[in-house]
Amino acid sequence: MTGRLDHLGGRTLREHAARGTLINGAFLGAVTASGFVKGFAVAIFLTPEEFGIWGILAVSLGSLGLLKQVGISDKYIQQDEGDQELAFQRAFTLECIFNAALLVLMAAAVPVLALVYGRGELLAPGLVALAVLPALTLQSPLWILYRQMRFGRQRLLQAVDPLTALAVTVALAALGAGYWSLVIGLVAGSWAAAAAALLSCPYRLRWTYDRGTAREYVSFSGPLVVAGLSAIVLMQASILVGEFAAGLAGVGAIALAASISQLTDRLDAIITQTLYPAVCAVVDRTELLFESFVKSNRLALMWAMPFGLGLALFAPDLVRLVLGQRWEPATALIQAFGAIAAVGHLGFNWTAYMRARGDTRPLAVSGVISAAAFLATGVPLTLALGLPGVALGLLVMTAAGLTVRGVYLGRLFAGFHLGRHAVRALAPSLPAPAVILLVRALEGGAQRGAGLVAAEVALYLAVTVAATVALERPLLREAAGYLRGGTLRPAGA
Repeated sequence: MTGRLDHLGGRTLREHAARGTLINGAFLGAVTASGFVKGFAVAIFLTPEEFGIWGILAVSLGSLGLLKQVGISDKYIQQDEGDQELAFQRAFTLECIFNAALLVLMAAAVPVLALVYGRGELLAPGLVALAVLPALTLQSPLWILYRQMRFGRQRLLQAVDPLTALAVTVALAALGAGYWSLVIGLVAGSWAAAAAALLSCPYRLRWTYDRGTAREYVSFSGPLVVAGLSAIVLMQASILVGEFAAGLAGVGAIALAASISQLTDRLDAIITQTLYPAVCAVVDRTELLFESFVKSNRLALMWAMPFGLGLALFAPDLVRLVLGQRWEPATALIQAFGAIAAVGHLGFNWTAYMRARGDTRPLAVSGVISAAAFLATGVPLTLALGLPGVALGLLVMTAAGLTVRGVYLGRLFAGFHLGRHAVRALAPSLPAPAVILLVRALEGGAQRGAGLVAAEVALYLAVTVAATVALERPLLREAAGYLRGGTLRPAGA
């Protein structure tokens, strides 16, 4: 536990992890929402075709960037060496090696992308976007705060990236920079966060390669590479068939809808990362692992389910009143991504528990099966139906991923059943959609102006809050106790 539990401020590990999850999740949740705002704000200034260029770059280079998530930081969190500065330097060295190789791969991929899509305009912004990789490498000092569970400082430094990117991107988009606004904003945010991380680093950055450490990291990371490759196949397939079926504007619609899921994905990551060091600290205590898994998942689902279901309900109004008629083809995709955001949160943080146990093979299995499900259904459906086929294929993929997730969670936690967990999680979220659908039936086809839509949104939120308080009162009371700093008897899992 070297240096891991020295910053708890007198709290128990349970209290510190719970407090960190709640406070930092709320803090970065607000910051991450900037990405949601950025996506829709930029969509107002860009045409679907311009957004399509960005979509090809973001999905193609972003999918290759998934290979970066090979668990070097996760393995660093797990270790408990006596010399923590040396342990960090060894992990940082491996990060440099891997990112240098990835940079070469991505630089070679950019001309290929331009050739495959037949669009030379991809070349320059694609090469500029590669400047993000060195910046991400220099953000490695944030791992130190992460391992020590100094969540507030870590999240404050991480907030530099999305806030800088939001300001730069929206300003440039308003000035008419087109898709370059997104590229420059991405690079600016990454380097601003790198500068903040370097200023906070308590250790010297040194090249320290150790062959034994490298073998340990490779063993841990191998299945994660397979999972990353599966995600690459999935993302590239969706973009390629989307462009074939609906052209560059179709790619723009996919990119816009995907930007919505990025909000929920990043919020997932916030909660999972907050818990991960604590999970590593109690990895041999199955009862604590199970309690933390169930409660953190229920807390996340309190917002994820209403957000996703609400997006599916109000997507047509969002397109009509905010984005404009030119984004009409994206409506079904936005609704599908809303449904995926809702149900995809069931057991969302299972990856942290598998990684903490050093068992990363299930993540590879899940990635391969999910990619195969989309290739088997999404590709033919897209070719037959156009963009609605992408939505249907993604829903099938989500169902396949949830099935695999449920199997492995049942093995990890005896008696756990994802279906029963889903019923409990859905209960607070179903009354609000039911009320809205009833109201719409009573409206009898009335003109849906901005005032009526705003009233429905307010009603949706009010019913959601009331149902959540009524059905999750014990868990909310426990969470409030952690926020106040008190110690409460835990609510039943």
